[in-house]
Amino acid sequence: MMNPTTRMTALLGAMRRERNGAVADAMRPVGTPYGLNYGVSLPTLRMLARAETPDYDFAKYLALQDVRELRLAAYHIAEPARLTEAEYPFWGEGIVNSELAEEAAFTLLHRVPDFPNLFERWTAPDMPWSLQYAALMAASRLAEPDPAWISRALETLHRAAERAESADAVCSKEQALLIARGAVALLVRIASGHEENRQVVLRAVGSVGDLHAENYLREELSWQLEI
Repeated sequence: MMNPTTRMTALLGAMRRERNGAVADAMRPVGTPYGLNYGVSLPTLRMLARAETPDYDFAKYLALQDVRELRLAAYHIAEPARLTEAEYPFWGEGIVNSELAEEAAFTLLHRVPDFPNLFERWTAPDMPWSLQYAALMAASRLAEPDPAWISRALETLHRAAERAESADAVCSKEQALLIARGAVALLVRIASGHEENRQVVLRAVGSVGDLHAENYLREELSWQLEI
């Protein structure tokens, strides 16, 4: 069996053969940039990562590397069943930009057995925006998200919207819009379950404020739910 460094080197070699400098230069994820980025497309990256044998410890090893492709590949190689509450801090520390949040949500987080606990923890008021975004997007991937999460999603959005309105930094506004995007995805998923859930979502959205990110949510839901 190859040791982690040898195995990582082989995977990185395969990634480097697919490098695309133009794509790398065009990437502008919200949040902390990567130390090294080969610009490998997500479909190619996913194909290469899924060819690897699932290995939680190896995935954690990759997640510690400051290379975009390796950090994203880690979410495909990690075994969801081993991502217990004690492991939340490790994975949370690595989700520092929008691309990492999205890939973690779509690939790994929504498959965590104790996801409701992760959702409650990562959408708490003191958590970084990137983890809140990841939790919202992951929840939207569930077949039947808990309708009780509607209020948590809107509370999370309101806090982000308030921060964005009170800050001059463009990044705060971008972060708030991403939180809104995550909230929209979750609310649409809940509403699609059956008409009763749709009515609960509509009533909740009726009390949403008029801050920029909140208006974005209202506009998105107006056509996605055909209000």
